[in-house]
Amino acid sequence: MTHPSTHQTTDQPDLAEADTRAEEIVARILSRRGTALASTASQHESRESDDDGSLEREARAATRRVASLSTELEDVSEVEYRQIRLEKVVLVGLDLPRSADGPAGSQGSQDAETSLSELAALAETAGSQVLDALVQRRDHPDPATYLGSGKAKELAEIVSAAGADTVIVDGELAPSQRRALEDVVRVKVVDRTALILDIFAQHAKSREGKAQVELAQLEYLLPRLRGWGESMSRQAGGRVAGGQGIGSRGPGETKIELDRRRIRERMAKLRREIKAMAPSREVKRGSRRRGPIPSVAIAGYTNAGKSSLMNRLTGAGIMVQDALFATLDPTVRRTEASDGRVYTLTDTVGFVRNLPHELIEAFRSTLEEVAEADLVLHVVDAAHPDPLSQIAAVRTVLAEIPGALEVPELIALNKADLADPMTLVALRTQLPGALTVSARTGEGIDELRERIEEMLPRPDVPVDVVVPYSRGDLVSRVHADGEIESIEYVEAGTRVVAKVSAALAAELTGAAL
Repeated sequence: MTHPSTHQTTDQPDLAEADTRAEEIVARILSRRGTALASTASQHESRESDDDGSLEREARAATRRVASLSTELEDVSEVEYRQIRLEKVVLVGLDLPRSADGPAGSQGSQDAETSLSELAALAETAGSQVLDALVQRRDHPDPATYLGSGKAKELAEIVSAAGADTVIVDGELAPSQRRALEDVVRVKVVDRTALILDIFAQHAKSREGKAQVELAQLEYLLPRLRGWGESMSRQAGGRVAGGQGIGSRGPGETKIELDRRRIRERMAKLRREIKAMAPSREVKRGSRRRGPIPSVAIAGYTNAGKSSLMNRLTGAGIMVQDALFATLDPTVRRTEASDGRVYTLTDTVGFVRNLPHELIEAFRSTLEEVAEADLVLHVVDAAHPDPLSQIAAVRTVLAEIPGALEVPELIALNKADLADPMTLVALRTQLPGALTVSARTGEGIDELRERIEEMLPRPDVPVDVVVPYSRGDLVSRVHADGEIESIEYVEAGTRVVAKVSAALAAELTGAAL
C-alpha cells in the first residue's frame, strides 16, 4: 500500500502559493549574481586591492574550465567526469518546514532562500555561471530523486532550455539519489558537499592543505563510484591487475573494484603523510607557546572578513577575495599590545553550514589551532541576512574539536559600514560583549585591539630576583613577556621585580644569585 506524500494532497491554492513563493526566491537569488554574497557587493572592487594577493587571485581565475567542453553523460569520459570544472549550472533547493511538528511558513522560506543564496555564492566561487534555480516546497526530500518525480522532469526541461551542463543540489545526496536524478536530467548532478570539496581543491596551496583536501575528496568519492555501460563491470585478469604474467591469470577484479582498492591505498598513504606532517605543526606551535606568547585565533563563517580584519590589525597583507573559502592555510602573524606585550594572530579556514564531515576530519590538525589559542576572535558578517545562524554553524564545527569551545570568545560584528543600524543594535542586544567593527573603514578597530589586550592572559607569578649579567636573555624575555615593576642594576647582576609566567619564573629562580 502506498502513502501519498503531503505535497500531493495539499489544496490547489496552497500549491499555487508555494510555487509563487518559490519563483520569488529564485528571482531574488538570480538578481544577486556577480558577487559571492550580497553583503559584499559594494566592497567587491576596493577590498581586493588592499593586500598582496593579486597574483594568487589571477592564478585562481585562470583555472576555470573551457566553456565549450560538453558534460552530457552519454559523451563524457570517466576521467572528465571526475576532473572537469563546473561551468553552467542550475541550482536546486527544497523549502522544508523549520521544525518537524510545525507547518512550513515564512521562516522556512527565509531559510531556503538564505541557503540557496549561499549555494549560488559557492557555485560562483567554484568558477560556475548560475543560469537558473528551482525550489520545491516539501515536508522531506524524496528518497528516490530528492525532488518529486514531476519536479525532476521540470528540472530536466529547465536544464535543457538553459543549456546547463551541471545541476547542483542544496543538500547531501545519497549515491542512489544522485544516480536517479542524473538519469532524469541527463547532465552531471553534484551536491553541496562535492561543490565545497571542489572549492577547497582549487584553493589549497600548502602541501598539508592539498593532502587534506585530497583525502576528503577520496572519502567522499569512494561510495559514489559509478560507471557507464560495461566499463566498470569489465574484469581484469591477474596479468593486468598484478602484472605476474603466465600462470597467474584469473578472473581478477572488476574495474570498479580495482578503482576502489586504489582509492583505499591512496587514502592510507595520505593519512600517513598528514600524520607525518603533524610533528612539524606541533614544533611551530610549540615554539610560539614556549615564550609563552599569547595567541589569538581568528575564526568565523566563510567570507565574514577574517583575512581583511587580520590585515587591518597586523598589516599582514594576506590575500583577500570576495569569494567563499578564499583562505584555507592558516597564517600566523606577531603583533604588539599597547603595553609592549607580544601576541600572535592566526587566520584560520572559514566555516559554512553543513560543512562536510570529511573536511572536518581532514582539517582536524588545522582546526586545532583554535583549541590551542588563548582567545578566539569570532568574526561575524553583520550585513548577512542571518548572522545568528552563521554563529551557530561555526560553534557546531568547533564543538567537534576537543577543547575549542572552552577557549574564551570575543565576537566582532564585521562589515558595520554595510549593515543596517537597527540590525546592529539587535545583534548587540542578543550578543552581550560583542563589538561592532569594519575591517574596510577601520571603524571600531582601536576598541577591538583594547578588548583583545584585556582578554589575553596576563603573567601572574611575582618575582624579585637578581639575574646574572651573563643571562641577559632572561631579562629580555621579562621585558617581552612579563609586566615589570622595577629594574635595578646592582653589582651582582640585574635586579628584576616583575610578574611573569610560571615557566619563566622557574627559569629566573634557577638562574638567580
